[in-house]
Amino acid sequence: MLDMFLFETNQLIEQLEEIIIRCEKEKKLQDEDINEIFRIMHTIKGSSAMMMFNNISVLAHSLEDVFFFIRENKNTVIDFEKLSELVLSGIDFIKNEIDKLENSDEADGVSDSLVESIKMHLSIMKSNENQDQNQENETDLQKAQEDKTQYYIGFCKNESLNVNATKYSVLILFEEDCEMENIRAYTVWHNIKDITTEIYYFPEDIMDNNDSADIIKKDGFLMYFATDKSRIEVEALLNQTAFVRSMEINEIDEYPEQITDSVQTEDTSVGNEDTSISNSEEKSYEPEHDNKNNENKSKTSKQQSIISVNISKLDMLMDLVGEIVISEAMVTRNPEIEALQLDGFNKAARQLRKLTNELQDIVMSIRMVPVSMTFHKMNRIVRDMSKKLNKEVELEIIGEETEVDKNIIDHLSDPLMHLIRNSLDHGLEDKETRIKNGKDEKGKITLEARSEGGDVWIVVKDDGKGMDRKKILKKAKENGLLTKNENELTDKEVFSFILLPGFSTKEKVTEFSGRGVGMDVVKKNLESIGGTISIDSTLGKGTTMVIKIPLTLAIIDGMEIAVGKTKYTVPTTSIRESFKPSAKDVTEDCDGNEIIMIRGQCYPVLRIHRAFNIQTETTSIEDGIMVMVDGDSKSACIFADKLLGEQQVVVKALPKYIKKVQGIAGCTILGDGSISLIIDVNGILEKL
Repeated sequence: MLDMFLFETNQLIEQLEEIIIRCEKEKKLQDEDINEIFRIMHTIKGSSAMMMFNNISVLAHSLEDVFFFIRENKNTVIDFEKLSELVLSGIDFIKNEIDKLENSDEADGVSDSLVESIKMHLSIMKSNENQDQNQENETDLQKAQEDKTQYYIGFCKNESLNVNATKYSVLILFEEDCEMENIRAYTVWHNIKDITTEIYYFPEDIMDNNDSADIIKKDGFLMYFATDKSRIEVEALLNQTAFVRSMEINEIDEYPEQITDSVQTEDTSVGNEDTSISNSEEKSYEPEHDNKNNENKSKTSKQQSIISVNISKLDMLMDLVGEIVISEAMVTRNPEIEALQLDGFNKAARQLRKLTNELQDIVMSIRMVPVSMTFHKMNRIVRDMSKKLNKEVELEIIGEETEVDKNIIDHLSDPLMHLIRNSLDHGLEDKETRIKNGKDEKGKITLEARSEGGDVWIVVKDDGKGMDRKKILKKAKENGLLTKNENELTDKEVFSFILLPGFSTKEKVTEFSGRGVGMDVVKKNLESIGGTISIDSTLGKGTTMVIKIPLTLAIIDGMEIAVGKTKYTVPTTSIRESFKPSAKDVTEDCDGNEIIMIRGQCYPVLRIHRAFNIQTETTSIEDGIMVMVDGDSKSACIFADKLLGEQQVVVKALPKYIKKVQGIAGCTILGDGSISLIIDVNGILEKL
């Protein structure tokens, strides 16, 4: 139960944060936003009370009161900045308590002062409410109380709508065990009432009587209404309701006699309880409705199509698929079988490979989640920092639907947070400086994601002041980081200095930056998931930081190469081409490093047997094979004995007793049972 509570509350808090920040930005609260916030706070209040986390429950209840007031008083003047501060403070408190629970600590935070602030703000909103509006609300409430004596209530007129509107009957059945059926029925009525000329519903006391939930659970929620909207629009509006098991929508010519009698009685004897329809009449009515002819009938069933699965189970499933891939290779590429001519076996092996690939694709797709939730978390960081730094900032999000493996996305939040903070604090200038430089006073940060091949590219771009190459070089000199002449360094190499631990050009340490820690954290986190980062900047125009991460860490396509008796796997996404070299193409520079000329371009040569101290007889350039590989910011040619062919491999971590070797990302098991080391292209290029 605790796991489900944490999972649900985390999701609801993220949704709430996103809605509040958007509403603050737009200075507008739509009806659906208010209802959604109310639903979120109501759910958190109930579930936390059930789990006996009273501090969270009381806080959620106080916020729920605020939005109940806003919902019931449409004309209330809202101080969006103050309201957002209170809600976001509440979100932070709940997040902090959730973190404690996830770490097996006690959720012992005290929310009393925050609750008092929320209650005080609510009392101010109530006192500012116009007196005439309050009197009008009281009149409406009295009228609703009078209508409660009737069997069908909620009769309302909207003279602005078409008087020749189509009449409908709707019967809604909710999912079993969804709970709070009366509140859900109220939401249905609230969503539909604004497009109707008249509306009747049963049970009549859904908000005032909790027992009405049992009636709805048993017989469903029944509505009759007239509207000038099309059937498609009506269905679309009703289909927004959550936890609906089935929905029956009928176009009708006239309302049943019970309704017309009820309305006539209402006109002559309002408040006479003897005129209300008895319970026996209410029972007898239902079959009449069910036996109507089915002309113009539409029945919509909403079955549960999404389930929540523990991520550890998906990890186990992925591991099993990986073992299947290895076992399939062991069978189909068994040396004892490869020497034989077995047409039937080869046909069956191809079918097995096809099914294995399909299984792998399905498992991979199950683990894929969009980056949208991670991206939208950055809205809060931009909002808070822009207020503290007194900078106007717009965050543009592009490609949020791009999907990445769940394990990878869990490691993305921290790097993105540091990059966004860097852009805001280091990159974007204050308003006065921007205006002076002929820029828009509002700075802009763009967060973009896109898929290319087997990789996902994430771009963080700002239109700030850019990076000063001379300033970075000066700091690098002071720290003794220059390994070659500064004139030989490319801009990207100079900018990459900021990724080193302890490196910062900020002269004054602030709350957000200046300690030289953030970008080092970014690099290490990205390296842990096989990702890379490159930086490009133009002084006075802005900075672009590009993150490249694999779609998944589990299974990759690789090219097998042999060096002596050792086999290595090079990821195919890093290979540009392979070719047989000629001795005349390879020369040495003044430092004795080998370089090769290809189509007028020079590339360094890295011999694998020298890099990893492997014994091999293939040392002559003409006898081996060159594989050109691309890294983050440079390319090179690696020299091996021969190519063994392409193969799908399962990435496995090196055992803990083997020290991490630069240039080796892990290992895999080949079809013949031997072990192949997977080459980390960026790591091996750093050896150069």
